[in-house]
Amino acid sequence: MTQPASAKRVPTRTKARKRALDILFEADLRGLPVHEVLAAATEQAEPPVRDYTTDLVLGVVEYQASIDALIGAHLPSGWTLDRMPRVDRNLARLATFEALHSETDAAVALAECVLLATELSTDESPALLNGVMAAVLRDSKPAV
Repeated sequence: MTQPASAKRVPTRTKARKRALDILFEADLRGLPVHEVLAAATEQAEPPVRDYTTDLVLGVVEYQASIDALIGAHLPSGWTLDRMPRVDRNLARLATFEALHSETDAAVALAECVLLATELSTDESPALLNGVMAAVLRDSKPAV
C-alpha cells in the first residue's frame, strides 16, 4: 500500500536530531545535567531513543565549551548565548557539533538546523541561525 501524496515522511536522521534537540532543550530549561535527561529519556522512551540521537547528545556535551565559544564569536553584536531562545541555542549547538565533529555534511547540518528552527522557534530564528551557522562553518574546519 502506498502512502498518499499528502503524507509527509520524515527521515530517520531528522527524527534523531529532533529527539536530541528535545533532550538538550529539556536539560537547559530544567537546569539538569544532560546525561541525566538522556538517561531518563532512554528509560521511558516510546519510541526508543535512537543510537544517532545518543551520539548527537553526547557529542554536544563533549564539545560544548568549544561549540559555545564558536557560536558566541559569531553572534550579532550585542547578542550572547544566554540571550538566544533556548531552542535556537540548542539547535546551534547541535548543528555545530554535527557539522564539525561528525561525518554529516556541513550543508546538511545547516539545512536541518534551519528547518527545525522554522518548525519550532520564532519567525526570526531561521534567518538568525542561518547567518550564525554559516559564519561558524565558514570560519571553522571540520574535525572529520
